[in-house]
Amino acid sequence: MKFAIEKSVLLENLNNVVRGISTKNVIPVLNGIKFELKESGLTLTASDSELTIESFIDKKYIKNIESTGTIIISSKYILEIIRKMPSDIINFEMLDSLKIKIYSDFNQYNLNCLDPNDYPAIKLISHKDPIVLKADVLKELINQTSFAISTQELRPILTGLNLKINGDLLEVIATDSYRLAKKNIKLDAPVEADVNIVIPGKNITELEHILVDDDEVYMNVFNNRVLFQYKNLKFQTNILSGSYPNTSNLIPTEFEIIVQTKRNEFMGAVERAALITQGKDKNIIKMKIENKEMIINSYASEIGKTEERVLVDTDEKSSIDISFSARYMMDALKTLKDEDILILLNNDVKPIVIKSLTDESLIQLILPIKTY
Repeated sequence: MKFAIEKSVLLENLNNVVRGISTKNVIPVLNGIKFELKESGLTLTASDSELTIESFIDKKYIKNIESTGTIIISSKYILEIIRKMPSDIINFEMLDSLKIKIYSDFNQYNLNCLDPNDYPAIKLISHKDPIVLKADVLKELINQTSFAISTQELRPILTGLNLKINGDLLEVIATDSYRLAKKNIKLDAPVEADVNIVIPGKNITELEHILVDDDEVYMNVFNNRVLFQYKNLKFQTNILSGSYPNTSNLIPTEFEIIVQTKRNEFMGAVERAALITQGKDKNIIKMKIENKEMIINSYASEIGKTEERVLVDTDEKSSIDISFSARYMMDALKTLKDEDILILLNNDVKPIVIKSLTDESLIQLILPIKTY
């Protein structure tokens, strides 16, 4: 293997594939990035056996290919080396199957590598008829829901994002049992077979970071994995086993209290009230609605208390005292785009539902916290 490549081209692709490396890899060779050079171009691969990311750099982006070959370079060093190389053109020369020289006109590195024969055979096969999504739409779907994914391993299925497709309706749900985020969109074309999968949260958020524009993403769903194809990238992740809980009955359909307010005003009040309790585990604040007025307050015995008043539009009979996690509320509010929002309530133990006044596609739900 011997070739030269522009630093910016290599760096962009390395930044994407390195997301497939896990710090918990127990297979030594999976701590490396696979460089496979053929006459058609360079393929970079990184995997932790559950997530695999492959990026293909066409030969037109490579300065010259003198000889082909395959080598595994440690991911611990390669990204920083390339990033800090002083030249815009970087040369690679494989000295033998376990050594490579990386050099420019001003410096060089001689690195020990990993044996490519030990690298597992990973197949990234696509369907003839994949599900097609716009990258910016998929990115928004993930961004507006993934924050509610559970980080606790007690219920492994909740550590993933539930993606369901029925006909032309795509629905994404995340919950950690204390809050829930749900978003749905219409696909351009209906899908023949129903889809109901759970993608590991840590993997789906890596995909969200890679998506940067409105190019098309091709989604290929299999029994135990899902493959996303985007530009010159292939992103394959395993699917969590088990059934995601039915969350449809958790979202109330009728509400005793409907409050309309401005997102930024409400969010600002919550954020300021949270300053008093931010050192607490649950960051609890209280919300009172009475006489068509909303009062938000918080209290910490060692610090003091604060009170915020927010302009709202609600029925004059509306009356409630309810407590909730300020952090959870802030996370939910950040996903809403519209300035006019609805806060939907029943009583101090039933879920709080937050959504846009005009957009029914996104629903945020937070369970209240009982304080005595």
